[in-house]
Amino acid sequence: MLTRKQHELLMFIHDRIRETGVSPSFDEMKEALDLASKSGIHRLITALEERGFLRRLPHRARALEVMKLPQQATTSAPSGGRQTFKPQVIEGERQAPPPPMIANDTRDLPILGRIAAGTPIEAIQQERDRLQVPETILGAGEHFVLEVNGDSMVDAGILDGDYVVIRKTDSANTGEIVVALVKGEEATLKRLRRKGGSVALEAANPKYQTQIYNPDQVQVQGKLVGLIRRYH
Repeated sequence: MLTRKQHELLMFIHDRIRETGVSPSFDEMKEALDLASKSGIHRLITALEERGFLRRLPHRARALEVMKLPQQATTSAPSGGRQTFKPQVIEGERQAPPPPMIANDTRDLPILGRIAAGTPIEAIQQERDRLQVPETILGAGEHFVLEVNGDSMVDAGILDGDYVVIRKTDSANTGEIVVALVKGEEATLKRLRRKGGSVALEAANPKYQTQIYNPDQVQVQGKLVGLIRRYH
């Protein structure tokens, strides 16, 4: 039998992997369970491993596999009261587009260059390639794809070299991950926060500082709706 905290953590990890394809970070687990330190998360994960509910995958950072769920488990897990992005992740080979997750329908989307997940770099370029993306990710609206350059969004499960699927829009809610054009010159991928009369572009990596701008200095160009990961 699991303790209440062990059960909450197991279901949080299960839901996050099912929804995003990526294990949550220790900071996200600590916040979701309202614990004071990461050491408590380590103890809970070790206990779940010993009971056969979790397995750590070797040679991969933040890689956990749920081996089984307790009887009468529910899929509701603590959210920590924070708005988070929940992308669908497709994994495949470098040589060919990945297969669709559910349906066979795909949409041919333009890859418009690289986007910085670090300090801002040059603005979005012209189309340089195309990628088949499953319709299950997209929904309504116009979309495009960007290749991620940098590591500032790793704690949101977005890695250097990933392809992010963006829905075109000029507005976003606070807490959403967006493509933002800064001062009309530099594009970056960050979490948007509105703080009083300012706009904050927030990284998901503690080594990067949050950047604060006036509202007229930041133009939202799209919102993150999906992520495609390929391997060499």
